[in-house]
Amino acid sequence: MVQFTRKKLDSLTLGERMKKIRDERHLTLADISKGTKIQIKYLQYFEDGEYMKLPADVYVKGFLRSYAMYLSLSEANLIKQFEREKGIHKNIKKIVDDEKVNKPINFSIFVISPKMIVVSAITLLALGSFVYLYLQVNNFVSTPRLAIIKPADGTVVDGSAAHVVGLAEKDALVTINDQAVLVNEKGEFSEDVGLKDGLNVISVKAKNKFNKETTQSVSVSANFKPTEAQPSQDNPDQQNNPINAEVYVSPNSTWLSVEADGNLVYSGVLLPQSVQKFEAKNKISISSGNGSETFMKINGKDLGQLTSGSAPAKDIIFDANGKVLSK
Repeated sequence: MVQFTRKKLDSLTLGERMKKIRDERHLTLADISKGTKIQIKYLQYFEDGEYMKLPADVYVKGFLRSYAMYLSLSEANLIKQFEREKGIHKNIKKIVDDEKVNKPINFSIFVISPKMIVVSAITLLALGSFVYLYLQVNNFVSTPRLAIIKPADGTVVDGSAAHVVGLAEKDALVTINDQAVLVNEKGEFSEDVGLKDGLNVISVKAKNKFNKETTQSVSVSANFKPTEAQPSQDNPDQQNNPINAEVYVSPNSTWLSVEADGNLVYSGVLLPQSVQKFEAKNKISISSGNGSETFMKINGKDLGQLTSGSAPAKDIIFDANGKVLSK
């Protein structure tokens, strides 16, 4: 007789798996959000399986890379399961939409004459043309909507970073201090901005497809003492050599965290081909969701890739000469 072996299949969805791992490690959504810089609502969408509410896939993959790095999970497995389940969601939605289209039509006893059809068509055409022209002219002449929700102007913070939250038009290009940020389907944006000790001006811009621009600024005062790193024995004059660092990613968006002299100055998703510049007195530390897609320049010297592998890179420290230091 042929013997069959029973094999237990793992039927957990990605959301159920993420929630199970979080429960096993006794973590809250707020704990994971703080460690990965992923908004709590996006983590909740993952666990609830509401993939259609998530932003574009390029940002979702960045979220999953940060999530995997924080919890020491397989980045490839998370992304693969997400793509598979999202495809299933799309197919189910298509079937439901097709069923709605194929519902039987209930015919009215109202008799439609050819004259009525012609009059209705002309009326609808004229109305549609008017609405279209109105919207195009309105979009062309008006500046995009933009509102900074927090921080309020004149805010004082104890630390080296401020969390900026705002609202803009859905399709607008939004930048904070000339760095592009992600805008969700509701026009909401949220980003951490590094601060220097004292008065800081945070400038937010929104540009629509007609190149109309709206700018708002808030002043934030930061109270903290920048950490002064001690010069190394090999280079006692290191403190006299300031560091000007340039970071960019290609070809995909990548999560990035930067510390200058021990103070957090940037944390967020860096868009492809956009360059972010930082200054430090003694050392600068870089963490990236993908080391091989992150490129560095120190004081004009091109250092190439942050790391040779595609795995996340954590706390890579440079001095003014582009030398990698131990933490």
